[in-house]
Amino acid sequence: MGDANASQSRLYEWLTGDEDSRMCRDISEAACREQPGNFFRHLLASLGNKLADELSSARLVLPWLLGAIGAPVWMVGLLVPIREAGALLPQVLIAGVARRLPQRKWIWVIGGLIQAFSAALLAALALLGHGGLGGALVLAVLVALSLARGLSSIATKDVLGKTIAKQRRGNLMGWSGSVAGAVTLAAGAVLMLFNDRPGELALAVLLAVAALGWLVNAACAAAIREEPGATEGGESAWQSLGEGIARLRRDRAFQRFNLARALLLSSALALPYIALLGQHQGGAQLGGLGVLILVSGLAGMIASPVWGKRADASSRRVMRDAGLAAAVCCLAAAAVAWAPGAWSATIWPYALLYGALVIAHAGVRLGRKTYVVDLAGAEDRALYVALSNTLTGVLMLLVGGLIGALAQWIGSAALLLVLAGCALAAAFCAHGLPEVES
Repeated sequence: MGDANASQSRLYEWLTGDEDSRMCRDISEAACREQPGNFFRHLLASLGNKLADELSSARLVLPWLLGAIGAPVWMVGLLVPIREAGALLPQVLIAGVARRLPQRKWIWVIGGLIQAFSAALLAALALLGHGGLGGALVLAVLVALSLARGLSSIATKDVLGKTIAKQRRGNLMGWSGSVAGAVTLAAGAVLMLFNDRPGELALAVLLAVAALGWLVNAACAAAIREEPGATEGGESAWQSLGEGIARLRRDRAFQRFNLARALLLSSALALPYIALLGQHQGGAQLGGLGVLILVSGLAGMIASPVWGKRADASSRRVMRDAGLAAAVCCLAAAAVAWAPGAWSATIWPYALLYGALVIAHAGVRLGRKTYVVDLAGAEDRALYVALSNTLTGVLMLLVGGLIGALAQWIGSAALLLVLAGCALAAAFCAHGLPEVES
């Protein structure tokens, strides 16, 4: 047992670049002793979650599911807003309840189990669903899955802050993102084996594997050794919301962070439009889509560890640099779309720019996750994360609809210029944020 613990500590030190796994900041001595083991439990939990997310993607798998069961086309447009906003909007209401519990990992476990059950229901609908009723049931299950994702998200960051020290969290998220990239790579390779699109049985298998991924996530969360924390400040949902708004008014750094995060939504919103431009150039079949998935997986493997190490040094700079990179990608994609001749006649230039934007978006995600966890104190972390996510969820619903209407009016390429401007503004805003790692 001692040898196993020593090997685990050595592997932890190698992954984090830490010369002494017992050196910790901003967590207790008892949590510090458990940090190497908890690091790997977090890593495995993240792997299960990322695998499940990829195999139940609202941008990839669920649209095929609706098409396979013959659901109305307009339902496809609801998938991404439900998936993202459903996970973000209720979080500030959950935060007050979470603060009443000495161990927040059990909220995470419940969220993982609900997501696993929802994915299993989606797998059943792939085999049994049909038409508008089947599509409506898919959307209803997706609502439950997204709300459960919100439960897990708020608890995950809170438990992370209690069990992993500062200047180690970004590294952990970086390695988990790298593993997720490898999973995406494998998923893309499998999907390219199909000539057109997966049939009902293939979709059911993908969603069943997603359910297993969330079961792994819940099991690893339950195994994390989390010390009981303070329960002072536990409030009702509406008290929590009121306190969160009051904190937002007082904390100028938190205000600026949320403005930067809102503008950085441009990196996520640009991804499907670059893919759409590529699909218009012969990539509409699964082979072209598989190319995008493979490029996305490779980009995730390359990007996440680099961004993770940089986020531990300065998450503010990561947000800034990722915003600049996103702006360049959007501008380049628009230029390719308007270029004459062979440059814009194949999917490959769009696939390369899609991969570059995936790298930038990984920086956006890692930077803002690390920043908000390090910005808040231990007693306020759940509230800050939840309020920021809720504000982002509201914006996603409002801006997502506006962006869709704008794309219909001016076209995808012109829209990318607008998103490039938002990304540049985000970089400027992030540059003015205070450092929180020191």
